[in-house]
Amino acid sequence: MRNKATIYIAAVLFGFVFILTVILPVQTRAADKVVRLGYVEWSETIASTNLVQAVLQENLGVQCEIIPMTADKMWDAVATGEVDAIVAAWLPSTHGHYYKKVKDRVVDLGPNLEGTRIGLVVPDITVGRQTAATGQRNAPYITVESIPELKDYARNFRGKIIGIDPEAGIMKKTREAMQVYGLSNYRLIQGSEISMAAELSDAIRKQKWIVVTGWIPHWKFARWKLKFLEDPKNVFGGKERIHTMVRKGLKRDMPEVYQFLDNFQWSPDELGQLMIWIQEDEGLFPYDKALRYMRYYPEQIQSWLK
Repeated sequence: MRNKATIYIAAVLFGFVFILTVILPVQTRAADKVVRLGYVEWSETIASTNLVQAVLQENLGVQCEIIPMTADKMWDAVATGEVDAIVAAWLPSTHGHYYKKVKDRVVDLGPNLEGTRIGLVVPDITVGRQTAATGQRNAPYITVESIPELKDYARNFRGKIIGIDPEAGIMKKTREAMQVYGLSNYRLIQGSEISMAAELSDAIRKQKWIVVTGWIPHWKFARWKLKFLEDPKNVFGGKERIHTMVRKGLKRDMPEVYQFLDNFQWSPDELGQLMIWIQEDEGLFPYDKALRYMRYYPEQIQSWLK
């Protein structure tokens, strides 16, 4: 009897040790998996990346880290596996040169948003009253309609095109446009989205002439009346799409995460709503505003999780 008892105890202990050494570490590793998202600190990318992070954490229970970086680093990071995904791939034009370099090392899940556009933008605001006594709209204080016309108004614009971070795809396209349209009397000013928006705000308040790099979707189009300058040689391209890119192997490693990212898709108006909410407190709490979006649109969130 003693031998049987000893064998029984030994078997129980072995089973307990097996659980501790094999089963629990597997569960722990699953719980410890972290999804890493790369993003550039542009308004639309901050909004979409925070929303994806919120859905992953609140609905799928997966820890998610978002990592700010420049556009070129973002593409390299998803290609090398430093990050698992990006939801900010502007194609086919704006980020086309980045995609061409890494297309064999990433998985394109297709568009998560359609109807985007980039180009050069000016205020479309009148001086004083918006309409005359006849009811007709007064002319805007900036009368330029197209990029070729900029050449004749360099003094009005102080010879500057206000840009953002130098590695952004729109900056590359703007440099091309300056060559194509012969804008040698202009300088492209590097900065950030924040500095560009601040310059635009100041110019509109003082009704100064200004031309900036611009794109849709962006909250500034909801705040001010703006217009894209016509691009007759189509340097900036036509309508674009924002794609989701993931690293190779993500479908195998994290199938639920992969499926959600594959389903993630929304409209410019929906993204615009979240961007406006984020700007209400100057962009300080984007994750909280993503949670607010989830509360307002639960059915849409659930459709991404099917």
